[in-house]
Amino acid sequence: MSNRRALHFVLKVGDRTKTANFFRDVLGMQFLRHEEFEEGCKATCNGPYDGKWSKSMVGYGPEDSHFVVELTYNYGVKEYCLGNDFQGFTIQSKEVFARASKSGWPITTVSAGVISAKSPDGYQFNILDRPNPNKDPVQKVTLGVSNLQKSLDYWTNQCGMTCYSREETSAVLGYASTGQAKLELKQAEEAIDRGSAFGRIAFSCPREQLQGIQSGILKAKQTVLTPLVSLDTPGKATVEVVILADPDGHEICFVGDEAFRELSQVDSAADSLLNEAMSADKSNEWFEKQKMKKEKYEKSQ
Repeated sequence: MSNRRALHFVLKVGDRTKTANFFRDVLGMQFLRHEEFEEGCKATCNGPYDGKWSKSMVGYGPEDSHFVVELTYNYGVKEYCLGNDFQGFTIQSKEVFARASKSGWPITTVSAGVISAKSPDGYQFNILDRPNPNKDPVQKVTLGVSNLQKSLDYWTNQCGMTCYSREETSAVLGYASTGQAKLELKQAEEAIDRGSAFGRIAFSCPREQLQGIQSGILKAKQTVLTPLVSLDTPGKATVEVVILADPDGHEICFVGDEAFRELSQVDSAADSLLNEAMSADKSNEWFEKQKMKKEKYEKSQ
């Protein structure tokens, strides 16, 4: 499926200011676009929440050629319950390694030339001190699975991915051998718990393939979370997506590539838009005055 490509992984965040500082100052990423929404997404892009939310795309370069992170922020939600479903990003870059090491942020040494840093919400980033022949430092995203063989069958047969390497407890898959971030599936020691922080991985494909993807999933009696639907972004392109779930409930978004390329153009105002939104967000002060705390959403939500 050489005409498909890995796009981004969605993380829910509770404190945009601390999170923005982490991605900018520790990882050295840049904000590529920022969008505010007055109500929840009909494809649950922000999770099962109906209120106001925002989306911030951050990475090492344009979404056309880099695997980025989508940060979703639900107003009024301070933190989420982490599960063991998402097991981290791997970044390979001597520059990022040096930057993170000198940032003053808490760092864990994993092994020689490998460190780990956690975002303010607890998401893990493994950073390798090695030259990177590709322009994108993001190498892979790792997801925990309950049955490696069953998951491999799903991702190769239903999603059309290629397995590039396999070990006893893990496998690396993708849509291209080079130039794209990979998906690593790792056998979990315990049952998969998605908590309330569960994310979503996104891939693009030609628009004409979307209906076929959905039909194939239904024929295989697998899960379609959101049937093919159009999503609007104020002032920007409308994209079509279908949302699936693998055997462990990991959410997978396939989006029509043609419209997505238009939607995902780098916005030079992204930083200022995010900063303005953070400055205008007085929810912490409001809850403090009410002697309340922002709600922590447990996995039962």
